[in-house]
Amino acid sequence: MTDVIKDLSELRLSYQKGELHEDQVSSNPHEQFLQWFNHALEAQLHEPYAMSLATASANGRPHVRTVLLRGATEQGYAFYTNYDSQKGLDLAANPYAEILFYWQEQERQIRISGRVVKISEAESTDYYHKRPRDSQIAAHISTPQSGVIATREELQQRFQDLQDRVEGQDLDKPEFWGGYRIEPDYYEFWQGRPNRLHDRLCYEKIDGAWKLQRLMP
Repeated sequence: MTDVIKDLSELRLSYQKGELHEDQVSSNPHEQFLQWFNHALEAQLHEPYAMSLATASANGRPHVRTVLLRGATEQGYAFYTNYDSQKGLDLAANPYAEILFYWQEQERQIRISGRVVKISEAESTDYYHKRPRDSQIAAHISTPQSGVIATREELQQRFQDLQDRVEGQDLDKPEFWGGYRIEPDYYEFWQGRPNRLHDRLCYEKIDGAWKLQRLMP
């Protein structure tokens, strides 16, 4: 098979859409996050709540995937998954993670990192019952998440079998499924700028207070 791409060195864009100044941002990083997040919602970007989640195993091997933000407060940022998934196994061994939002249309990026804790069983249960019925069923049959399955047809049959079995019944939340919350101690706000002189402002929690600094691009 012939390679189509030979040289990527000339593929680049010049970012022109904004700038980021220390005197124009909130002293509270969560408030600054909400400002940018609401801008992304108002602009009707495609799934602005999608975020890359990076975890690492006990031996330091990194894993990254896209998940959906399902709660954002000053205490932290929530997502839900199977506790037996790779991300769940990583977090059990190494309870630190980083999330990244990238909004290409606005030439903006936010990194948030910190310790990860499990959300309460009651809160996870409440969210589970707000999910569409098919998503509730999928949570039950997709286990162990990331485990090997022989065919797509086998997965679809598992789904159909459970759907038929519980028709007209309420489904309990699986014990192996629930939420996590990243409790941030670091934020970085990135705004693309011309000539690769990007604006990068970071907030780091030091002795319980947020310190704002500018980073080299």
